[in-house]
Amino acid sequence: MRRRFNPIRLLSHFAIIAAFCIVAVPALAQQRRAVTAADYARAETFLAQNQSGFVVGGTVAPTWLPDDRFWYVNGSGATRDVILIDPARHTRTVCAPGFANCPGVPSSAATATGGGRDGVGSGGEVGGRVRAAAQGVVSPDSTRAAFIRDFNLWVRDIATGKETALTTDGVKDFGYATDNAGWTTSDRAILLWSPDSKKIATYQQDERQVGMFYMVETTVGHPTLHAWRDPFPGDSVVAMLRRVIIDVDAARVIALQMPPDFHRATLGDDVSMDDYKWSPDASQLALVSTSRDHKQAVFRVATAATGAVRTVFNETVATQFESRTGWQVLWPTNEVIWYSQRDNWGQLYLYDLQTGKLKNKITVGEGPVSQITRVDEKTRTLWYAALGREPGQDPYFAHFYKSGLDGARVRSLTPDDGTHAIQLSPSGRYLVDSYSKPDVPPVVVLRDGDGTVVMSLEKADISKLLATGWRPPVPITVKARDGKTDLYGLMFVPTTLDPSRKYPIINNPYPGPQTGSVGSREFSAARRDRQALAELGFVVVTIDGMGTPDRSKSFHDAYYGAMGRDNTLPDQVAGMQELAQKYPYIDIDRAGIYGHSGGGFITADAMFRFPDFFKVGISESGNHDQRVYEDDWGERYQGLLTRYADSTDSYTVEANQTVAKNLKGHLLLAHGLMDANVPVTATELVVDALIKANKDFDLLLIPNADHDYGSASNYMMRRRWDYFVRWLLDADPPKEYEIKPPRTP
Repeated sequence: MRRRFNPIRLLSHFAIIAAFCIVAVPALAQQRRAVTAADYARAETFLAQNQSGFVVGGTVAPTWLPDDRFWYVNGSGATRDVILIDPARHTRTVCAPGFANCPGVPSSAATATGGGRDGVGSGGEVGGRVRAAAQGVVSPDSTRAAFIRDFNLWVRDIATGKETALTTDGVKDFGYATDNAGWTTSDRAILLWSPDSKKIATYQQDERQVGMFYMVETTVGHPTLHAWRDPFPGDSVVAMLRRVIIDVDAARVIALQMPPDFHRATLGDDVSMDDYKWSPDASQLALVSTSRDHKQAVFRVATAATGAVRTVFNETVATQFESRTGWQVLWPTNEVIWYSQRDNWGQLYLYDLQTGKLKNKITVGEGPVSQITRVDEKTRTLWYAALGREPGQDPYFAHFYKSGLDGARVRSLTPDDGTHAIQLSPSGRYLVDSYSKPDVPPVVVLRDGDGTVVMSLEKADISKLLATGWRPPVPITVKARDGKTDLYGLMFVPTTLDPSRKYPIINNPYPGPQTGSVGSREFSAARRDRQALAELGFVVVTIDGMGTPDRSKSFHDAYYGAMGRDNTLPDQVAGMQELAQKYPYIDIDRAGIYGHSGGGFITADAMFRFPDFFKVGISESGNHDQRVYEDDWGERYQGLLTRYADSTDSYTVEANQTVAKNLKGHLLLAHGLMDANVPVTATELVVDALIKANKDFDLLLIPNADHDYGSASNYMMRRRWDYFVRWLLDADPPKEYEIKPPRTP
């Protein structure tokens, strides 16, 4: 039916259209702003791959001559100079062609890339170092190389090529010198040659009943399955080591007369040959056994000829024992230098090798010892590095000291503000000291044996870096969750910072417990993509929270056994809030977080346990549940798994999927599907929990990528930038921007 014309109806239509226009105009005016490809390209210039070459000089790699003179190469390309330093005369000579003015400097110095003998470290049992050459592990006298074949240990005569089997009873999953427990796998042999090149210390590793781990490649056609033995926390069977000594000439295996050891080490969460020390005459072998939960370390000495073993001493702790420095045996005097945190700080102690009794404490005071640099047994002098012992400085700065083995005559060798690395002369009378700070470029000086500066050597030139618009990160100090403990970190702000604006804040943490967020305190032109991300309109922070190492034992143990419930998150939140009070341009109501591996764990943890604080999170390759991660790491920091009557266990409450239902903000989960370090199942458990809780989230799975994403790492970085721009900056990122691979040198 036709309708009659109605002017009133027509007027009403016009009114509606007019009202719509009135509403639409301001809506159009409030369109989201766009971050352009040019903005991304500018941010990209702040990545490490584009900053190389902008820091010139500031390094010295000395090659020491017998009389304490040394030479080094300065410069690069056609501007390389060979410099000869005479400490006694305080002279610096630029060597002329032919080196006639530089006696003792070899002609090969003109083409050398850097130093010879590195004075840091004792030089120790040089022949016992594992040299991972393609032909095997080479003996100290360079005549033989040991390698694995068909689960047995073989030796090759380098001159003739003749190969001899040293063992014959090795079988699959019970092989000799294997490097295949957990996610670390390779074909190299793990062993320690004796100084006389006649014996080998190693083990036969029993994994025959250990649980399997599987990964499947993404491919067309039938999938390729990868499988290996990989124990998880709580498994009734884990990798065990049968310690052995092998007489190479006789091809005879001497089993050490002791129970099998767990696949553990004092220096970390994998087997280390640093836990073996041969006597100079190869008649004895010192070794340390670490318990499954890392709470006990047992020091033993074995007789090489018979395999007889005696226990010298042991140390048991309530949480987890670690040795940041390793340990040393002083065989001529029958003494042991031992690292312990028994007084709440990492200190060195001197033990009697025969009786196992403590002789004296070598180091004292606040701040952990971090390195045994050298021991002069004749003068009974110890050189060592320690953290946090110079008043008024960042406690993570490394400084060097020397003292007697009796703890007397302590001397600070590198007091200048900064973190230091030294290279000692063979005599110990001089040292080359390189030091810097995150915001101060490297300086290199020559010091005498007491730490007095003899002469300046080099200083880094960063003028080209500054010309690009680069600015250093801002060192920050904030209070921990207790309001008392100082925490240290770095803050990255846009180089075009406008203090009158408000900037979202993004935290890039790493909770440890084996390391911290900031990383090295040395000067660096770029620290991953933190500054690049800041250039897009953010304030980026990274803070070493409680529970991370390199402070006191109690600081490190802050969340032992509570890896999910704590994870330094109370410290991160407190620190960010304090920064927002100090810097008004920080918008604390727009807080984001991102991290990789352990950082991925804490990111998802933050989004679930602090859902009203963190609005956006990007969790990459997170180990969200330690029950699907390698046994050694979880059991070291979480403790042994205890099962409860209600079908839960002591790890349940720490797993991220148990609190995934709390998610409120925007979360991107990412994982490589061929990650042999952190299984993708860790992320899948979180995904499953989020789906069951009916939560919105984003997921990025990278086919055939390992833990670090390989060739897809730049793609992941771009997606990370996009996510923060879209959801935290409330802007549109450029579509499918491509971050370029590193420039060809």
